[in-house]
Amino acid sequence: MVRDHDVTDVESLRERVAVFVRERVFPREPELDAGGPGAGEARELLRSQARREGLWALPLPSELGGGGLSLGSYGLLAEAEGASDHGPAALGSAPLLDVRMLSRHGSPRARTEYLPGLVSGALRSCYAMTEPDTPGTEPALTATRAERGPGGGWRVTGRKWFVSHAADADLVTVLARTGGSPGDRDGLSLLLVPTASPGFRIVRDLPVLGSTGQYEIAFDGVAVGGDHLVGDAGRALAVASERLQLGRTLRALRWIGQAQRAFGLMCGRAVARRGVRGPLADHQLVQQHVFEALLALRAARPLAYEAMALVAGGRDARVEVGLAKTAAARALQEVADRAVQVFGAAGLGPDTPLPALLRTGRTARVLDGPDEQHVSSVARRVLRSHRDPGVTPV
Repeated sequence: MVRDHDVTDVESLRERVAVFVRERVFPREPELDAGGPGAGEARELLRSQARREGLWALPLPSELGGGGLSLGSYGLLAEAEGASDHGPAALGSAPLLDVRMLSRHGSPRARTEYLPGLVSGALRSCYAMTEPDTPGTEPALTATRAERGPGGGWRVTGRKWFVSHAADADLVTVLARTGGSPGDRDGLSLLLVPTASPGFRIVRDLPVLGSTGQYEIAFDGVAVGGDHLVGDAGRALAVASERLQLGRTLRALRWIGQAQRAFGLMCGRAVARRGVRGPLADHQLVQQHVFEALLALRAARPLAYEAMALVAGGRDARVEVGLAKTAAARALQEVADRAVQVFGAAGLGPDTPLPALLRTGRTARVLDGPDEQHVSSVARRVLRSHRDPGVTPV
């Protein structure tokens, strides 16, 4: 079990996580990316290794078998863990958002039934919010509905898409309208739907720039119990906002980890690759790629850690999270793009992780709200603080 002691302990743990991801997860990325039975076997092997090495589920509750690491301390590990997209799943921290949501807002039955399995890795979960015909930035327009069923339960009808890992999930948290009309912020609720329920189905795989892992799903009158409501009926956006702040911050930290990985690859290539005019590292245009990539990385990292400190402290971090999410996404795209340029044709092929990192960087600027949404939201809050003397200045 991990306990928070001092910075030295956390730094040591961070290095152990970094070594695990680098030496165990990186080599298995081709199998994990390919999906299918081979991916499942590789994932289970990594999980077994993480347990043996005392690195399993570090930020999850110790009373449920997790490491018990505080959110603030885990933030220092998230960058190292996220250097691979598969790091959080391999190390058991992937369900952190769902575990925190259920621990804080789930019914006693839901906590008893699902939390132990989520922490142990026996259950997998996903989160369904975005819909095919509704802007993801406007959840108040959610069309999926949940109507009262017999015995105080609910019947869920609708479609969601770009749901990560839905095909492997045992449980999906779905945003649905339980009252009011489209456009109302009240009347939205979160419900837990076991994917084995009659009426739940995977509609199709939605490859993102050629990579699998996202899905469109449907709820055809799926019955769920009243105790599968998360939080209060009609007040989902408060729970979702809490979840999004932490989720976006974790993504930012993990994207920084991937940007650092791309930067290391680029520098290694610049030093090792020689042409008729000497090593690439001696070329001024290559040096410019290195400088600009480092500048983007160093500018984004402190924003992500500042946001994490505020979120972990339970403070309003909407401005900081918006800045961190946008900066980290842009940094990953820029660093990966410059690394590909330094590698040349080799950076486009299957022999390096750069194509996957570049793809993640580009999709990062849309995931969890596009750049434009965060730019507008942050700017409005900053300007409001200057207009209204009663608003705390930023």
